[in-house]
Amino acid sequence: MSTGMKNPSKNTDHTAAVSRVRQLPTSLQGLAGGSLAILHKLTKVGTALSAERKIDSLLEMIVEEAKELTGADGATLYIMSPDKTQLQFAIVETDRLNIKMGGKGGKITWPPIPLKNSEGLPNHSHVCAHAALTKTTISIDDVYEYKDFNFEGTRNFDRSTGYRSRSMLVVPMKNHEDEVIGILQLINAHKGTKIVPFSPVSAEIAKSFASQAAVAFSNTLLVQELETLLEAFIRIIAFTIDEKSPYTGGHVRRVADMTMKIARKINEQHKGFFSDIRFSEDELKELQISAWLHDVGKIIIPEHILDKETRLQAICDRIELIKHRFELLRLNALLTKSAGEKALAKNSEQSLRDEFNFLMDTNVADSPPSKETLARIKRIAKKKYPLQGKMESLLSADEVEHLSIPSGTLTSKERQIIQNHAMMTYRILSQLPFPEKMKDVPQYASFHHERPNGTGYPNGLTAEQIPLQARIIALADVFDALMSGDRPYKRGKTLSEVMELMEKMASNLDIDPDIFALFKNEGLYLEYPIGKS
Repeated sequence: MSTGMKNPSKNTDHTAAVSRVRQLPTSLQGLAGGSLAILHKLTKVGTALSAERKIDSLLEMIVEEAKELTGADGATLYIMSPDKTQLQFAIVETDRLNIKMGGKGGKITWPPIPLKNSEGLPNHSHVCAHAALTKTTISIDDVYEYKDFNFEGTRNFDRSTGYRSRSMLVVPMKNHEDEVIGILQLINAHKGTKIVPFSPVSAEIAKSFASQAAVAFSNTLLVQELETLLEAFIRIIAFTIDEKSPYTGGHVRRVADMTMKIARKINEQHKGFFSDIRFSEDELKELQISAWLHDVGKIIIPEHILDKETRLQAICDRIELIKHRFELLRLNALLTKSAGEKALAKNSEQSLRDEFNFLMDTNVADSPPSKETLARIKRIAKKKYPLQGKMESLLSADEVEHLSIPSGTLTSKERQIIQNHAMMTYRILSQLPFPEKMKDVPQYASFHHERPNGTGYPNGLTAEQIPLQARIIALADVFDALMSGDRPYKRGKTLSEVMELMEKMASNLDIDPDIFALFKNEGLYLEYPIGKS
């Protein structure tokens, strides 16, 4: 609950003011009777706080336990802002008013408490700001009678709700470096139905609890920040791999997005094949990271292979080199012929143009070359052109091999280099010390080209050997590859063509048929961002 904004006109000597605030014991020695039970309770609470990994749940637990330990009716938890200039409202609870704000219920929109006033001086007029600035615990018997802090905000709250704030305990939460990371403000200790001041014992309990809470919060925040850093780093790696090729930009992100849509849809199933399967939050996170990293092995693939647009493409498209050879061959024929022969050579020039145009068409063809095409390539290759005083073959053996590629633009050796990215993905990721809950990332990521029928790579696994998570990534990867109309080696397909092709793939167990059925029946294919990168 808010204790009010600062009073900028007040210039109280707060050193003196603090001396008038009830002094508190510095240890738990002197606890009577129930001290052992209290210590046991603090130990249990500390264990529970350390086990909580969700920030919102942890903050709510801190407030609930603080109220129970001190008998407070209300509590407000402030968290220090990242720039350490203000205290931000995190949790507000008042039992008598049945008020619960913040935490899992959403961010509180009340303005934060500044640690400096409008003149740039320390804001000692606000009790919570003062506690944060001085790192002291403050106990007040009745805020209405206490004049050294501005409690106008508290009075406004009381007027609007009919509440009566009386006793208050304000405790700084300090981390292991003695930095204030938050403030715990407790309101109205009660004994039965009577509101009483917070006792020195309650204050010591609150201080001990605040210390435990600060450690738990710092640790949880650190873990969360490290996970955020890891995710950001992974996305940067994926972005870099995507941007390596102008044709595959956005592929990894789209595969990751579709993977998670499929996984979450599986979690929603209450009947059918996936009715007994539920991915936990940790498993979903592990799957997401696997999807983001599924193509990391492509870092080893040379760009001229990854983006190979024509059969003769290497660092440059070698059809241009062949063009120059044809020109040399034509000029050589003219130079070595008599006048009469030169007239006849015009027909041979047309023949050379026809042969070069044939090679140009073969270079960009998207259909397998016929026997006649292969034979003509070999005949052309046998022709000679002059080069530095020697006669060289018009086509090299390597060029003949590339022009004779049976499908696509890749030779079997180049295709193997690309397929090796799956094994390289595993080798790269298996070197990383993933935490236990993400230990299967290398496997899930590198198995996205395995097929249930056993014809995939790199290991030729069968359906029983391929984890469900890897099969989900595989389907998302196939769908995006088929839908992408910007690949250099294939024309784009319509959505209906893609779904028809995937239907056949599911029948042949090239992709998981059960995942495809869910993908189709739930209309996930309609959520593909057509026309967007």
